[in-house]
Amino acid sequence: MLIQNVIQHLLNILEAKGFKALVHFELEGVCELRSDHKKLDYITINKMLAKLNIDGELKSEYWKNQWELVSLFNGQSPLKEAQNLDHAMRVLPILMCKHGAAKVMMSPVAWGADKGRYVRGSGAIFSLDTRSVHIPNAIQMNVSVKNHQGENLFAQQGLGEWIQYELLVNSYNCCLLFLPEEDAFKRLALRQDYELDAELSSPVVLSGGHQGSIALYKEIGKHNQAMGLEPLFFAADNSVLHYAGDWRKTARVEHRIGATSKNYDPYLNMLFILINVLEGISKWQQLEALPNFEDKALPVSLYDHHSKEDGQKKLGALSLFENDSWFANKIDYYCQDMPDNKELCLGVKIKELMLSKYQLTVIT
Repeated sequence: MLIQNVIQHLLNILEAKGFKALVHFELEGVCELRSDHKKLDYITINKMLAKLNIDGELKSEYWKNQWELVSLFNGQSPLKEAQNLDHAMRVLPILMCKHGAAKVMMSPVAWGADKGRYVRGSGAIFSLDTRSVHIPNAIQMNVSVKNHQGENLFAQQGLGEWIQYELLVNSYNCCLLFLPEEDAFKRLALRQDYELDAELSSPVVLSGGHQGSIALYKEIGKHNQAMGLEPLFFAADNSVLHYAGDWRKTARVEHRIGATSKNYDPYLNMLFILINVLEGISKWQQLEALPNFEDKALPVSLYDHHSKEDGQKKLGALSLFENDSWFANKIDYYCQDMPDNKELCLGVKIKELMLSKYQLTVIT
């Protein structure tokens, strides 16, 4: 409950400043089907999710037996959204095994889960190569900010760019939050290590723009498509004759690096997002000049190691998070007037809770 109370406090700060953050998760995974089922019973599973008050819907994803839980836009707060994902990660394996699955895998990589490679350069045509495809599974967070009038402020110049920038510069040392196990780093290297560049498009480095791993979508999306399009007129065969669109409604930042993992903590990741939102709003309001961000490779492991190229010691995600003070300091900064907060070093306590899962001694 401690972290949930902190999340609510940050939301209260945003509300007092005249802002409302909207944050939604997307969760991917893979399952093995029972011999008597050709697919999951998505309709029944989604009815059960609704009964459990989870604002999400399960649907099939691209690869064989890959599934995705997407948020429903029911006006839920970021705290409720974190509760949704936490609840869903616990009950989905049970629900799916009741309605078609023999096994449910919530892991960064589903090793050898599909077969068949694309003809190089086609992106859609299968070759005669039937080697296994290792499927990456992501947890994505989508962020936008509205004012009290319900206007998406990312349509204005600067705010979306600042929040994107804050997420870019702070995600490196805090990558343990969303890459919480060793296979999460193997997921980042799949395209390179297994010659899957034609089949996979998952991000591998920290990068911005509208196509990066932390992408800002305004007028155009990831594939350079127009954003915010909605069907307006239909032909007799239900084909769309004309679209109307307003990208201002759908402008958002997508944090696309996170890996599906049983170690993924929705509350800590929501806390991370909201701190970056508050930091971005502050600098946007102060009219600070937006710095440039150069693409940056993420760590290659949870653990420290020596580089094969130069023999230098490279810190893994655990050491980066342990040695860095930004996350803990920002929690203390924003929670100094939090009601009923009796903790002198609340940020350090939350940081220690995270690291305790790995049985490491925290350097303070």
